[in-house]
Amino acid sequence: MSVSCDFAWQLDGIQMGGTILRPDGSGPFPAVVLVAGSGPTDRNWCSPLLPGNNGSGKLLAQELAKTGIASIRYDKRASGPYLMENLPQLTGNLSMESHLDELVSAVEVLSEYDFVDSSRIIGLGNSEGTLHVLHDASRTQRFPFSGLVLADPPGRPISAALLSQLALQAVALPDSELLMDKVKQAVERYSAGAAMNLDPELPENVRMLLASFEVPANLTFARELWNESACDALRAITIPTLVLIAEKDLQIDVTADGDPLRQAASGLAHVSFAFPSKANHVFKEELRTRPELVAAPVSGYNEESTRLDPQSVEIIGDWLRTVFQ
Repeated sequence: MSVSCDFAWQLDGIQMGGTILRPDGSGPFPAVVLVAGSGPTDRNWCSPLLPGNNGSGKLLAQELAKTGIASIRYDKRASGPYLMENLPQLTGNLSMESHLDELVSAVEVLSEYDFVDSSRIIGLGNSEGTLHVLHDASRTQRFPFSGLVLADPPGRPISAALLSQLALQAVALPDSELLMDKVKQAVERYSAGAAMNLDPELPENVRMLLASFEVPANLTFARELWNESACDALRAITIPTLVLIAEKDLQIDVTADGDPLRQAASGLAHVSFAFPSKANHVFKEELRTRPELVAAPVSGYNEESTRLDPQSVEIIGDWLRTVFQ
């Protein structure tokens, strides 16, 4: 049995929302803070840009509660039900620092509950969320993490991962080489500090993805994120850390991202790695072949028919028991 509670609070006068899921009993329980990936992804790890609402964040929280672990998952202020209300105040103010502030705020909210053991809190981030938990762990906080789970962290700059993702999807398109030349030129302009100046002949979905890095409300944050990877921050972490890289992920790659991360963690006994063989980017079970995934790159994320990858759940559960014992 578990008890779920939705609630809201304010950070810098801007509304945030979250859900705490606690096991049945009085506690105090160890806890996990779940940090969603990029874009308007909400507390449940669902995005309005993708079909379905069967999000991995909610499912992970439920699995944790079964094993006696409480959790909080929260909406970034630019996601979830308060998005439209918050946008006017957030325009031009989004940054890596503002996202870190959201995470710190969620940790503090969770830690104030009597049923939570505030000395045993793990930060579990997915994709971009891994960068935020790494930043939290690299600073002095009122309630420091006792460990980290990095679920598909980028081992390359985000710009390099983006190019690889687009190149993979372009293979099946006519004139793929010409298309990627235009993408690379736009990326080079942006990396140099200029506008992308996107070619109107690029496919609409590609233009929309690249244009998202130039939205005025998001520009400061996007430029900070553009050249960041998890490698530098990982070297500085001194607490137990589990790095998970899903073998069926099309965004983060076992080799291109995994090798730099393993090199960054070389000699660090407190950092361990696992590579679930059937997990996708949000750690749902994926039984399709790689060519089938390339043809439908974001399907399988939040559809009702999907479930968490059992191997990933087992790996995370075993690691948490070791850290929390």
